[in-house]
Amino acid sequence: QVQLVESGGGLVQAGGSLRLSCAASGRTFSSDIMGWFRQAPGKEREFVAAIYWAGSTTTYADSVKGRFTASRDNARNTVYLQMNSLKPEDTAIYYCALQPLGRGRYDYWGQGTQVTVSS
Repeated sequence: QVQLVESGGGLVQAGGSLRLSCAASGRTFSSDIMGWFRQAPGKEREFVAAIYWAGSTTTYADSVKGRFTASRDNARNTVYLQMNSLKPEDTAIYYCALQPLGRGRYDYWGQGTQVTVSS
């Protein structure tokens, strides 16, 4: 059974940094895609970033390009989201999610971690 556990959220001032982690377990993640999403109060969940377990392909939402960086540690089955130059509008619950190869959708989700950016 796939499990995704996020950590690393917290309260930070605008301009600061946080690094989120997502520890994955339950299968071999050789060809999957790991995504990061966020949901702010009163808003729909939105895509933030994605990284392939194999290779170095990453994609980002325009709102975070140049500030956020997704990475992975295959040996630890963990993906990271380094968030720099944080803004109050980045405040949200951040989720990691797994898209198995060929599925075309994210089937597994973590419980989320709160990120709050104060102005």
